[in-house]
Amino acid sequence: MQIKTIMIAAALAAASTAHAQTQDPAATPGVDKRQEVQQKRIDKGVQSGQLNAKEAGRLERHQTHIATMASKAKADGTVSRNERSRLHHAQDQESQRIHHQKHDRQKAN
Repeated sequence: MQIKTIMIAAALAAASTAHAQTQDPAATPGVDKRQEVQQKRIDKGVQSGQLNAKEAGRLERHQTHIATMASKAKADGTVSRNERSRLHHAQDQESQRIHHQKHDRQKAN
């Protein structure tokens, strides 16, 4: 039974490695998913009253800027390690901004 389990695990590992090697070099699924999550956080902040219109507008502009950065990175068909790093850094900063703005005690009118 253990040999069969080991063989199945090895086959799955080989398949996932092969899949990773054939992935689109311009794909940014992690960045794209995080953009969606951060957008939902902004929307929920507006709905709950934690974000006022000015705060939400500013955060939306930052989200648009990150989306533009991602589009430019993908334009040549490959997202380099450096480009990917810059995208993640921008998203980290945006995540901190969202948290700060949602918890700064300013409320929507």
